[in-house]
Amino acid sequence: MEFAERVQAVEPAAPFVISNLVSELEADGADIVDLSVGQPDVETPENVIDATKDALDAGHTTYTPSDGIPEVRESIAGYLQDRFDLHYGPENIIVTPGGKHALYETMQAVVDPGDEVIMIDPVWSSYEPMTQLAGGEAVHVDTAPYDFKLEPALEDLEAAISEDTALIMINSPSNPSGMVFSDAAFEGVRDLAVEYDLPVLSDEIYAELMYGDNEQRSLATFDGMEDRTITINGFSKTFSMTGYRLGFMAAPTDHTTQAGKVHSHSVSCAANFVQRAGIEALDNTDIDGFTGDMMETYEERRDLLVDLLAERGIDMPVPEGAFYAMFPVDAEDDMEWCKDAAREAGVGLVPGKAFGTPGYVRASLVESKDRIREGIDRLEEHGFL
Repeated sequence: MEFAERVQAVEPAAPFVISNLVSELEADGADIVDLSVGQPDVETPENVIDATKDALDAGHTTYTPSDGIPEVRESIAGYLQDRFDLHYGPENIIVTPGGKHALYETMQAVVDPGDEVIMIDPVWSSYEPMTQLAGGEAVHVDTAPYDFKLEPALEDLEAAISEDTALIMINSPSNPSGMVFSDAAFEGVRDLAVEYDLPVLSDEIYAELMYGDNEQRSLATFDGMEDRTITINGFSKTFSMTGYRLGFMAAPTDHTTQAGKVHSHSVSCAANFVQRAGIEALDNTDIDGFTGDMMETYEERRDLLVDLLAERGIDMPVPEGAFYAMFPVDAEDDMEWCKDAAREAGVGLVPGKAFGTPGYVRASLVESKDRIREGIDRLEEHGFL
């Protein structure tokens, strides 16, 4: 069998390469401090679980309208207005099986073969493969020299724009760096998008997860951006609903009309009973209380990791949101470094090369403080630090 070149050119997602290896090692009896997985280690809110059961008992197991049931799109529109001052109607929203598919549908709707898509490194590992699967080419803007801040890299961002640019992709708070881009950075993106007449995909899946006093406006609220921004968000991180696979895009109707074609021909609709659970999450969960407790825990773990590495002479940019951290390692091949660290030290980490930032690894702050301390001790004991 011969396979399509565009698929053969794409590598498997690195986080899953490592998590699969961790699973194999654990199945063989190994004790792994797993800092590779990208999901919160807190339980889904009880009211959401109860609503899921109720939806199943009520027989909500059929197809729904492709873009989502009206009630969930109305809840999403209200949530976006109340929490982010975004003024979208239900017609501006497509409910997707996970935020990842909202990204994929956008790429398929916007990118033609030969188009360029600009992304900010370190960048989530699926952005470039999605670009390639749409026939496009990724153009990277490196923020590593600026401690993963976007504002100092705005001149580099402008230099990356060409006549072939079809889209700029922004993710803040960022996976994998945990950085929160400043208003000045977003204003710079806005100025470039308006000047060069470009759409921007703003992946805001971690928008509710920030440390301390860090804040961020949604990109679409900036002057000139409402009609050129595709906002991606979802339920996986804010409500610890990763396995529910429920996300959404909010965008001008010309985009949702075109992306809706991809949606209807690829996934038909998000699961009916899952959409009902999403309504419960948005309408009846104490979001500030739930995420506040979550981020208090992650902040303690972040501070511990920063301190443990500093004690070993390793400086790292301090994350401002999400639940990830990136730190430098001495490795010619950070993928092999991560595989060896899992096998020899029993610590799961994801290579920076997967995020366009070789020489770093990503740690997810999803283990207890004692386990994080043990993981760093193991890495040092086995010569990885």
